[in-house]
Amino acid sequence: MMIISGYRTTTLIYESANSIIYQGCREEDDLPVILKMLKEDYPSPEELARYEQEYEITRILKNTPGVIAAYDLLSYQNRLVIILEDFGGESLNKERFKASGMEKSLEIFIRITKTLGAIHAADIIHKDINPSNIALNPKTEQLRIIDFGIAEIKDTPTSHSSLPTSHLEGTLAYISPEQTGRMNRSADHRTDFYSLGVTFYELLTGKLPFESSDAMELIHSHIAKQPVPSHEVRPQVPNPLSDIIMKLLAKSPEDRYQTARGIWQDLEICRDALRQHGQIAAFPLGAQDHAGRFQIPQKLYGRKQEIETLAESFASVCQGQGEIMMITGYSGVGKSSLVTAFCDAMNRRQKTGKHPCFIAGKFDQFQRNVPYSAVVSAFSDLVRQILAQDETQLRFWREKLLSVLGPNGQVITDVIPEIERITGPQPRVAPLTPAEARNRFNLTFQNFIRVFSLPERPLVIFLDDLQWGDTASLQLIQQLIIPRESEALSNSHAGNHLLFIGVPVPWKRQDHLQNCFWKKQTGIPFSWASF
Repeated sequence: MMIISGYRTTTLIYESANSIIYQGCREEDDLPVILKMLKEDYPSPEELARYEQEYEITRILKNTPGVIAAYDLLSYQNRLVIILEDFGGESLNKERFKASGMEKSLEIFIRITKTLGAIHAADIIHKDINPSNIALNPKTEQLRIIDFGIAEIKDTPTSHSSLPTSHLEGTLAYISPEQTGRMNRSADHRTDFYSLGVTFYELLTGKLPFESSDAMELIHSHIAKQPVPSHEVRPQVPNPLSDIIMKLLAKSPEDRYQTARGIWQDLEICRDALRQHGQIAAFPLGAQDHAGRFQIPQKLYGRKQEIETLAESFASVCQGQGEIMMITGYSGVGKSSLVTAFCDAMNRRQKTGKHPCFIAGKFDQFQRNVPYSAVVSAFSDLVRQILAQDETQLRFWREKLLSVLGPNGQVITDVIPEIERITGPQPRVAPLTPAEARNRFNLTFQNFIRVFSLPERPLVIFLDDLQWGDTASLQLIQQLIIPRESEALSNSHAGNHLLFIGVPVPWKRQDHLQNCFWKKQTGIPFSWASF
């Protein structure tokens, strides 16, 4: 048991990959407290900064009803400890919640929504709303929203809320489409409304809108699939309440509620109707849902033809014909947005039953001395998606990777360290000359990528700002796209389920790039699209 000056710890109540949480009390007045501390003995600067931000955000909300109170931030050895109030709350339990009755459920939903509205009024986005982060004391009926570990203060110098989300964060079963990092759009306060919809859905029906042990399938569902309405899963859910939840679960933020006030006022209509009449008649949703600020929609307009051009390339890849597409145009015309809109469109199309595994990276002018930076960044994100899956899926990927990498696994783990969390430690590889080591790396990476470019889920690699790519990266990309000579002769590239999309600046000579990435004898189609 840890010893922190001024506090007594009594019970370990929760342990995650990053944190350990104890119950305890403050010695000076026996005040019950929760002690939340970093798990690692030597946490990274980023983990320490995240804890400091969580404490700062919780302190900003200290006078907000329904938000957990933070008393102190302390140092313990090399770690940080946040001292939080202990009000005797328990995370919302779906089985107990279903048994509490519809009117009581509506009352709790209203209180949660009002608290979330107060959080948004303080310009804070929670980004991890789910039943585990909503605590209720069953005796006093006090309710708190807890765990601001990934919350953001909007529009501050350190905030990313105004920038497109490029990586996945949050609890996978509850995250919004824009929070998956696959939508090339920022996650604003309306991302919390989607998570709120998933939470309400689960508490009322006992099931999640989308259930899968495959992280990538779950991401695809959030982006593209429509959930079964809650009243069809559990007939006791009134249709108007089911409609409110479906509005919260809209794929586009513009189609959701725009304010917490709009949500709770519709919930109050449902509660009052149930009290007075025992049933809820249909009514127009969002009558009081008036946003307090003007927001420009982040949808892409006027690019239907260009998206169809990319869709034709994807259709060829689905048939096993790998393809290279270069998109050029001046800064700001929407090249990156176009590619993301294309992947979103492909995810939404159910005709082929295939949707892309989309990964993206961006070369940096000031990181040209870092080999493979954009490629490694793209695949690191893919590995993080795999790590979010259950043990059965992890075992599948582990066996597949180990069989493909063989004795050269360290070649990959040296550049993508997260891979070791799937495969385990890899044996050291034999030292080679620089030229031989480069060839070994290219061959091993080529085998590595084929693990993820599957017939049922073709791989789309999008790399931006190719003009800043280092020589090693460009050579590696060529090796990934172009089949080996033996495969070219046997026409085995017909099984190449890879679409490579590159974005260079317009002044980069097209013939130079084409020579870098393409050889005529391979038969791999190469095309340009200019804007």
